[in-house]
Amino acid sequence: MKHYSAFAVAREALRYHMGWERAWASPEPKKKYDVIIVGAGGHGLATAYYLGKNFGITNVAILEKGWLGGGNTGRNTTIIRSNYLQDPSAAIYEKSRSLYETLSQDFNYNIMYSPRGVIMLAQTEHEVRGYQRTAHANALQGVTTEFISPARVKEIVPIINLDGPRYPVLGGLWQARAGTARHDAVAWGYARACSAMGMHIIQKCEVTGISRDGAKVTGVTTNRGDIACDKLGLVVAGHSGHLADMAGFRLPIESVALQALVSEPIKPCMDCVVMANTVHGYMSQSDKGEMVIGGGTDGYNNYTQRGSFHHAEETVRALVETFPMVARLKMLRQWGGIVDVTGDRSPILSKTPVDGIFINCGWGTGGFKAIPGSGWGFAELMAKGHSPLCDEFGLDRFYQGRFIDESVAAGVAH
Repeated sequence: MKHYSAFAVAREALRYHMGWERAWASPEPKKKYDVIIVGAGGHGLATAYYLGKNFGITNVAILEKGWLGGGNTGRNTTIIRSNYLQDPSAAIYEKSRSLYETLSQDFNYNIMYSPRGVIMLAQTEHEVRGYQRTAHANALQGVTTEFISPARVKEIVPIINLDGPRYPVLGGLWQARAGTARHDAVAWGYARACSAMGMHIIQKCEVTGISRDGAKVTGVTTNRGDIACDKLGLVVAGHSGHLADMAGFRLPIESVALQALVSEPIKPCMDCVVMANTVHGYMSQSDKGEMVIGGGTDGYNNYTQRGSFHHAEETVRALVETFPMVARLKMLRQWGGIVDVTGDRSPILSKTPVDGIFINCGWGTGGFKAIPGSGWGFAELMAKGHSPLCDEFGLDRFYQGRFIDESVAAGVAH
């Protein structure tokens, strides 16, 4: 893998950039691998990367039915935070946030991580109490957050309107080391590092069946032939239910669309992320000047990735009172992603009823922020059979009744 540096850029400039190599290889699939990961999004690529980096397992194939990072990894609003109430959630998201801080150096590839900070606005008395509680819980968890006053919110976000008649700003939960990263760059950085370790990234390779010998997995059937494996990791977000059905078990998840949009570019006006959970909208400004806006999931199960104008209108209408300037902007583009949601709004990182098959799903609307931590823990689970980061997120919690209920505790699942 060629080392990227300022000297390399200067050298290639002198020879008309003819010396750059492909960031990752596109090999033909082998007949057998030690591990197959289905899904070349952020979580799948991170799992493969940490299998190689932490456990020396490099005979790995990452299969993707479309193109690398073309699912939810490239269809989100790039928010990274770890200010969750429940201990298992805070642990895995804080691990992820801390790994994000050094990923560019680890990859020798700029993921454009920006620790710009995230404010979760308290716009009702209930939210004030809830976020104060979360700040205390975060202190016990080792996650640095604080509950700040309306005046401090205005200082951080001058464009905000504190005195909305319906939803006044009463304070906010502030995590200064939270932020954003470039979603495509995260996927590309992991892919480049996996390819450098000799792993096979195989795009346009759709899994159409899963082979078993009794209760043990033996491989997968794809549109490019049968591929055998000893272990199989399913990391396909909204399509997890379909893959589980192929393997012969069911998952307690639903698939729904989550939509987002960006405005036309404007001059810099907001250098942090603001989440307004009462009205269910959140916003940040990209490095190109666009206002990146997201909202809640659709109210019905679906697999669309196109977005819809009525949902965009609903989200923007909710933000106009808190950010009056939004009313003057034109929408540049919108999109949707297929998210997989569990009943307790927490993920599943678990063994399955089929020996050798492991499942990573259920991240709902918060998958991007969890990519490094998810990959770290899931790789450990696949390599060793258990992981401190994953143990609480097993499938067995649903029939044991020990839910990790972030749907209420965190105020919002983003």
